Amino acid sequence: MKRNRKKVGQKFTIWMKKKLVVLFTLVLLAFVGLGVRLILITKNNGEEYERQVLSQQQYDSKTLPFRRGEILDANGTILAYSEKVYNLILDAKILLRDEKYLEPTLNALSSNFDLDISQIRAYLKENPTSQYYILAKKLSFDQIANFQEMITPGTDNYDENIQGIWFESGYIRKYPNGSLACDVIGFTSGDNNGMYGLEEYYNDTLSGTMGREYGYLDDDSNLERTTIPATDGDSIVTTIDGNLQNIVEKHLNEFNETYQNNVRYGNGANNVGCIIMDVDSGEVMAMASYPNFDLNNPRDKSKLLGMPAVDEKGNKVKGESIYDSGVYITEEMLEEFSDEQLYQNYNALWKNFCIADTYEPGSVAKPFTVATGLETGAITGNEVYNCKGYLNVGGWDISCHNTYGDGAVSVERGIAISCNVAMMYIGQAIGVNNFTTFQKNFGFGLKTNIDLAGEARTEGLTYNASNMGPTELATNTFGQGFNVDMIEMITSFCSLINGGYYYEPHIVKKIINSSGATVKSIEPRVLRQTISASTSEKVIQYCNKVVSSDEGTGKTARPAGYMIGGKTGTAQTLPRKNRQYVLSFMGYAPANDPKIAIYVVVDRPNVQYQDTATRLATLLVRSILTEALPYLNFPMTEELSESEQTELAELREKMVTPVATETEEGAEENAEGNEGEEGQNSEETVEITVEETQEESGRSSIWQSFDVDPETGYYIDPDTGKLLDPNNGSPSGADTLPDFEGGAEPDGSAEENNGE
Repeated sequence: MKRNRKKVGQKFTIWMKKKLVVLFTLVLLAFVGLGVRLILITKNNGEEYERQVLSQQQYDSKTLPFRRGEILDANGTILAYSEKVYNLILDAKILLRDEKYLEPTLNALSSNFDLDISQIRAYLKENPTSQYYILAKKLSFDQIANFQEMITPGTDNYDENIQGIWFESGYIRKYPNGSLACDVIGFTSGDNNGMYGLEEYYNDTLSGTMGREYGYLDDDSNLERTTIPATDGDSIVTTIDGNLQNIVEKHLNEFNETYQNNVRYGNGANNVGCIIMDVDSGEVMAMASYPNFDLNNPRDKSKLLGMPAVDEKGNKVKGESIYDSGVYITEEMLEEFSDEQLYQNYNALWKNFCIADTYEPGSVAKPFTVATGLETGAITGNEVYNCKGYLNVGGWDISCHNTYGDGAVSVERGIAISCNVAMMYIGQAIGVNNFTTFQKNFGFGLKTNIDLAGEARTEGLTYNASNMGPTELATNTFGQGFNVDMIEMITSFCSLINGGYYYEPHIVKKIINSSGATVKSIEPRVLRQTISASTSEKVIQYCNKVVSSDEGTGKTARPAGYMIGGKTGTAQTLPRKNRQYVLSFMGYAPANDPKIAIYVVVDRPNVQYQDTATRLATLLVRSILTEALPYLNFPMTEELSESEQTELAELREKMVTPVATETEEGAEENAEGNEGEEGQNSEETVEITVEETQEESGRSSIWQSFDVDPETGYYIDPDTGKLLDPNNGSPSGADTLPDFEGGAEPDGSAEENNGE
């Protein structure tokens, strides 16, 4: 008989319970430690592991380039834009994934692109796992369009056996007008960053933000893709008038052609610069210098020929002859330049002479001396000084421009004939403290802060009250002994003739986004008042005599049909014994109500007697204004002589054709075309040579500068004497319009002026 036993459950002893608690705690701590470790791995190495995982899943990532903003002139003409281009990319790994892909793909490449297929086969054999190899660079959309259809599903020419080829998009910078305004615009480097000019100064504005596209194939071969689009850069609208700029550059180039290789080998001058500025806003309407360069090819060595050479540190190589202000670059020298010396000479070419180079201003500074005397009460303007040809100051005999003496010289005549002695007397009356105070007030020794890269600093190139003695004061009154740059000089001079208002100079007036909406408007900014309105009126009166007076040093600057005012300058460079000069003319128009100022500087011209060659600057101003003032719709104020009528008739036949006519709206359309896959070839869009009508160009027609018949109100053709319809310029009763196109340079046969 079996005995029924009652089962008794096994109980945990206290010792066993303690062991379980310890074990559980250890397991828990292990999980906590593992979690902490995972967090640290994710934090410190997460991206690395993620890349490894994604690489195993055929991960790809590419940047999406932004389109750099455009640079437009004041009329909306495109000066710089970015054209979309494509690189042809080979992915060997995908192409070799199946044998059936190889021949169709290579045949398609051969028929669409100028490629060496044998080299591609060799590359595939040596690099079968390569996923990125550039077959061709910077292709236009027209060049890739047919092949693009062959690899795009859903198109008529699609071929599924063409594999392993794709296009990488990017942008290249284009300058449709070549060298036009090269100093102002600047250019971009290979990494799309601006160098010099507006491209550098507004680099952040013109630049956008790169986009990125991520994609990979997962284990199920599903394409996963994420796109962050690029943000295009903003565009800038400048104050530069492209047509006016073209007029200026044409005459600078002709000046160089005239004096090139004259007394010595080399350019017509070390530098020639011109600025035209709106007197009442500080807007720069034109700015140019010679030598210049093609913005599309800034490293063209031929542009260096004839320039003063610099060494590997950027210092000018000294010449041996007193007629040489340097050693001038020849083709043989170019071959011997080291890379560093070549780069330094490129820098000398690329910098903007109008803002980067300093020089002694010469007699252009005399109106500032007179203005200071009037403003401080040191003179009234009624004084008369006796000029004997020199004045002894501080134990030194300081000569006048006329060593025989000018005799009795009033303040007005002192400006007209450019008498140094009269200025020195005025300087003594002003005194050192007032003179240096007003120099700073005029902006001498200070940067103008113009919105261009590369403006010179001149704060150490002027005197202050503590280091200016009687001799330094004397020479400063006529523009020797201190340095300025061109933008500094014209900006300050505008305040002398506009009532005393010193405007901050600027070249950009508006910033717009890629949609054309205005992001920022840049308004004229008055920084200070330099002189009173009454003093300004007297300065204008005195400077008008420089051109209108028979003995005025600037009478050869007067353009046909107009009266202007201004001041000549002839400054001797260091060392003085070399007798090298900087010649200049500061002018304005109209004479009695200045609206624009023009400043031309000729730095050491290629002529033998530079000290008597101020007419080189005055005649250059004359040739520019004879063409520019009618374009700017300024009515003629002076009766035309027979020679001037002939001159203008020749000018009408050869007048400068506008550089381009594309407007801001057209620029936006072009930008959109570049952005899309069906955009047109940009070269065809921007290379425009047309004959504008008055309505299209927004400027006056040439016949509107002719005299008006008081009885009929019709214009009088100076060549034929016929009456011309004021609306369309047609002869009275005629059905066809006359030929008033073109323009030529004046013959330059004006009487020479007296040297200063």
